[in-house]
Amino acid sequence: MKHLFKAAINWTSKQNPPDSTKRFYSKSHQVKIEGKPVLEVSAAKAFKGDPELYNPEDLLLSSLVSCHMMSYLYVCSQNGIEVLEYSDNAEATLEVSPNGSGRFVAATLYPKVKILNPDQIQLALELHQKANELCFIANSCNFPVTHHASVE
Repeated sequence: MKHLFKAAINWTSKQNPPDSTKRFYSKSHQVKIEGKPVLEVSAAKAFKGDPELYNPEDLLLSSLVSCHMMSYLYVCSQNGIEVLEYSDNAEATLEVSPNGSGRFVAATLYPKVKILNPDQIQLALELHQKANELCFIANSCNFPVTHHASVE
């Protein structure tokens, strides 16, 4: 079974400052997905983007965290675990090479889960591995995704 996802991007050149001798391009742009609010996106601040806007690195990590949570909730429902709360403060490391190319080399998720039945804590911890195996985004990453989960 295959599913097709579409996104459109719109960018317009901004004029260079009058005293500029170098060509500078604004990194800010819009991403449009049919039927959804427009995303205002830029480069990360480190790459001369607008720090108030989302950047591709933010979006990749947020996709990974969101997908893991949804996969985790799915496997918990399959195993009769009632999840009351779920939070995460994930981080990912991006390495930039001298030639300007870069890639994520690792992501670490820190899911903090609260469940109803304390007798299921060990199973709830173990299910993070199953969720990672099912996660569409984690399966698409070419870098390790680790989890330091806690369940109460």
